[in-house]
Amino acid sequence: MNRDAQLQFTQLYEMHQGWLSNFLRKRLDCSHKAADLMQDTYLKVLVSGKIPPSEYARPYLTRIAKGLVVDQYRRWRIEQAYVESIRHLPEAYQAAPEKRLEVIETLIEIDTLLHKIPEKVRQAFLLRRLEGLSYSDIASQLNVSVSSVEKYVARALQACALAMLERQE
Repeated sequence: MNRDAQLQFTQLYEMHQGWLSNFLRKRLDCSHKAADLMQDTYLKVLVSGKIPPSEYARPYLTRIAKGLVVDQYRRWRIEQAYVESIRHLPEAYQAAPEKRLEVIETLIEIDTLLHKIPEKVRQAFLLRRLEGLSYSDIASQLNVSVSSVEKYVARALQACALAMLERQE
């Protein structure tokens, strides 16, 4: 980052950090989480190398921060669902804390992947893989043709395969 960009970033931070901190605190109701997400917001700006003009700074920071809040909520929701799903298992069948973290991280990756594909593609894939529905049943439920369902499921499987390849790199 050149000297001019460093100065622009510093100015962006100094002008908006108080406002952004309040914005996040209101949404998260926790000053520690707000501080973490504020740091993550500025880190995203820094990594992107795109410093917005001052008149667009707040909308730009808001968009990034809202995305991070959504990601935080999604992570919390996944963690809670996982904890609830294993709560009734005997202790001998429950994973060690480090394994739980690994499982939660994997579930978050899967959730992120599924939210990157279009809604009907995701629905068709989940109905096929989790519910075990036939292509014709899925077609009826989604009000599309069987060939569309075949394409949707193939597209979702392709996205999964690409994600696995990227993870291995």
